[in-house]
Amino acid sequence: MSEASWHEARLIPTSGISGADEQERRATSALLAVMGVVREFSRALLSPLGAPAGTVETFIEVPFDLGDKRVYPDGLIRVSRGSRSWTALVEVKTGKNDLATEQVENYLDVARERGFDALVTISNEIPPVAGQHPTKVDKRKVRKVALHHWSWTYLLSTAVMQKEHRGVSDPEQAWILGELIRYLEHPRSGALELDDTGAQWVPVREAVTAGTLRASDRAAVEVASRFDALMRYASLRLGRQLGTEVLPALSRKEQADPAARAQAQLSGLVADGLLRGGIRIPHAVAPILVVADLRASRITASIDIDAPREGRATTRVNWLVRQLRGAPDAVRVEAFVANQRGAGATELLGKVREDPSRLILDPKKDLRSFQVALSAPMGSKRGRGRGGFIDSVLDLVDAFYGDVVQHLKAWSAAPPRMRDPVQVVEVPPSLVSTSHSSQDGPEDPGAPTQP
Repeated sequence: MSEASWHEARLIPTSGISGADEQERRATSALLAVMGVVREFSRALLSPLGAPAGTVETFIEVPFDLGDKRVYPDGLIRVSRGSRSWTALVEVKTGKNDLATEQVENYLDVARERGFDALVTISNEIPPVAGQHPTKVDKRKVRKVALHHWSWTYLLSTAVMQKEHRGVSDPEQAWILGELIRYLEHPRSGALELDDTGAQWVPVREAVTAGTLRASDRAAVEVASRFDALMRYASLRLGRQLGTEVLPALSRKEQADPAARAQAQLSGLVADGLLRGGIRIPHAVAPILVVADLRASRITASIDIDAPREGRATTRVNWLVRQLRGAPDAVRVEAFVANQRGAGATELLGKVREDPSRLILDPKKDLRSFQVALSAPMGSKRGRGRGGFIDSVLDLVDAFYGDVVQHLKAWSAAPPRMRDPVQVVEVPPSLVSTSHSSQDGPEDPGAPTQP
């Protein structure tokens, strides 16, 4: 038998997973064990939850009595530093299994009775807004116990960023974290990527096309929420590739009031057939705006950038074109002048390269900003793969960032230059003329005359 058929030994094997229970148990044990060993990884996960920087202990399937029954949370995390201790219960779901409200509330009761600090849930559910929990629970149960949620996509992204970009000080710990990454990336681990927009996607898309969608349709609410979840997934995915924290672009009002964000998304879907989302990348000139037009079956990614504050209009257009030298000709550029209302002059980048004046309607007006956009056909299927909506969005985001956004830099004025010192030429006295010249000023009437 050739060595090609041999399977390399792994610290966390995917073989032998016989069902959902075994999948959850193995994923829980692998994650918590690595958190207990790799300090930087556990700190990256637990610090935002309020845990101290201390010794991390982890346990699985810890039994607790709750009234007349016994419950078994999937795990428990305890962090100790000096006399301070922080403890959280852990509930885990893998594959397509969703968290159950009754189970979550039971564990919140256990945590409250024992004075634990938090309950952390883990599943493939991705909330549309960071900090929001995918499961609705009685608000009274979270008054004394914090409720947090990690998606498997978030955990995988955090692990990759820590190992590949932020770094792990101990080589052996880095290898262990790499084994967790390898395990979570395997399809049998149950840590799935976002692969479905939900059963309501096709009916809602057809209703938008027919003009029959109404705000009262519950299916529209679900699709609007799942699009925001897709933007969060796209942000995590892009951040994993870039090695930095990429987040959905939300206003302070939207972050503070997720219901208002959901209502605005729903209104745009019903009125215009549009789903809108944004992605904010550190140090990029501006957030990426993503718009899915369900009526036109097109997806557009765009970014706004301020024009230089000096130079002629053609100089400002050329400044942008030089930065887009590697972008495809199909990129659309729109130019806006000061105090403009409505659309500006717009043209494809290929035409602008040939003639920058295509973006200049009036050379006398002050050109203030540009919008750069790339459009692609929208996938119609609810799942992943060829013709899928999710992949069409992710592919466009990747292409737009790679071809356009990462090359754009904001304009900054050049610092003033020092003037060269004036060179004084010494003139010999014999060459100094005292004769009156036409270049001299008028004579002073009171001045004495030469005899």
